[in-house]
Amino acid sequence: MNAIRDLRVLWHLAATPIRGRTHAERLESFYAGQADDYDGFRQRLLHGRQELVEQLPHAPGQVWLEMGGGTGANLEFMADRIPAKQAVYLVDLTPSLLAVAERRIARHGWTNVHPVAADACTYQPPEPVDVAVFSYSLTMIPDWHAALLNAHAALKPGGLLAVVDFHVAHKYPSPGHRRQGWLGRWFWRVWFDRDNVWLSPDHLPFLERLFATEFLAERRGKVPYLPCRAPYYLYIGRKPEN
Repeated sequence: MNAIRDLRVLWHLAATPIRGRTHAERLESFYAGQADDYDGFRQRLLHGRQELVEQLPHAPGQVWLEMGGGTGANLEFMADRIPAKQAVYLVDLTPSLLAVAERRIARHGWTNVHPVAADACTYQPPEPVDVAVFSYSLTMIPDWHAALLNAHAALKPGGLLAVVDFHVAHKYPSPGHRRQGWLGRWFWRVWFDRDNVWLSPDHLPFLERLFATEFLAERRGKVPYLPCRAPYYLYIGRKPEN
């Protein structure tokens, strides 16, 4: 069964053209045919998500915001803690992925989790948030600068911004950051670009300008059915108090 699901996903990744005049239409074109199989395949491709969720503080009454939350799979990593939160806002532009999230929410009976069809660059929740998360979504947002600035505005002073995503480094990264060879920097940007996933060496420098870094790790993770490991990073930063 898993092999059949994987084949369906791989077929869509390799053979189905992405169509649409807007970013939202292109996302739906890309995900509509694989939404029901999304979680199983991405579990082995999108590394570090559970670790990121577990690195974050969980306290009663918190407000969480996940930008580009897709199917809501990350909610499973904190399922037992969700009832104690004040609210969780799961924002995504893709109706087919949000439909999977809505079924997940209904199955768990989470009345405080709110799926929202909206743009991460402009959506503001109805209340300030304690934690904002981008989990493999920043690389799929063309104006990712706007998305980060928008999340920064939504956070309370002292709130946390958490990101896990694919990563390429600058040719000469700043001290404390890992270097990557030219072939890897070129290959991963070209390989992901076909699926409208845009790796940028500017993610980490921009995050470090906006937030006070509390946790950073740069790693590599296995890519299903390929003999290679893609670079990714985990980042947690705190919004200044003033």
